Amino acid sequence: MSILEATNLCKRYGNRTVVDDVSLSVNGGEMFGFLGRNGAGKSTFINMLTGIIRPTSGRIRMFEGEGRLDDWKRRTGVLPDYSTFYDSLTAAEHLRYFARVKGVHVDHQTILSLLKQVELDEHRARNVRTFSFGMKKKLGIAQAMLGNPDMLFLDEPTSGVDIESAFQIQQLLRQLQQQGKTIFFTSHNLHEVEKICTRIAIMKAGRIASIGSLDALRAEYQLWRTVSVRHSSIATGEQQTFHSFLKRIGRKLEWGDNRFSLQVDSEQKVAALIRAVVELRVDIYCVNVEEASLENIFLA
Repeated sequence: MSILEATNLCKRYGNRTVVDDVSLSVNGGEMFGFLGRNGAGKSTFINMLTGIIRPTSGRIRMFEGEGRLDDWKRRTGVLPDYSTFYDSLTAAEHLRYFARVKGVHVDHQTILSLLKQVELDEHRARNVRTFSFGMKKKLGIAQAMLGNPDMLFLDEPTSGVDIESAFQIQQLLRQLQQQGKTIFFTSHNLHEVEKICTRIAIMKAGRIASIGSLDALRAEYQLWRTVSVRHSSIATGEQQTFHSFLKRIGRKLEWGDNRFSLQVDSEQKVAALIRAVVELRVDIYCVNVEEASLENIFLA
């Protein structure tokens, strides 16, 4: 079921088009990754989806059209790319304040629970002026979770945080998804997106260049995968024939003592390669298939 639909969405500032006729839909319960270089239009697109700025043209439909914009805002949580906090307030006071702004009720236990989820419960009474950038990022995520929203829009949720904190945030996002929440987030950490996203959209110059699961994007770009095999000795009389077969089936062949690697352009060729090794009646010790990464796809 589609929880978000954007149709022919555009945003122009004078003669400059930042978002250019973008259409996409996000299903309920998805972990949707939104990628693009700086200036590609990602933040502007999210700001239109969340009602921060108005589109020049196009249509946005959320939650199957149920309710009005104010209802949608209460059912969504937002971590913008420019989260700003008040230095004189504590973490707990911030959550109480933003809950009132959002129009949702939170009690003391709810605030403690939110801060615990983002590993800030021990710092609930500290003024935010003493927080590191990473701690402020975590507080921004807790703020986005106020009111138990159905959908979260997170702009760079792990940027600027240390490795351990980034891992904790990734785990939290997985838990929220398992609870049925839909998460739409941008990131420059392609490895992170590759690990946790169910679908990915890549934005380029204000338009969607590609969209789909990682497997679908790999198929779209027909990128090569590297197969490495370690095996027992091949009979001398079989080596030349097998070597020729490898050169026909793939490219960039590297041949060594009881091991070889090459690039092939389909899964079917991986299977054919393994069958050929088995037919040689040699022992296979290790097979590794290194598929194209999201980084390769993004650069392509």
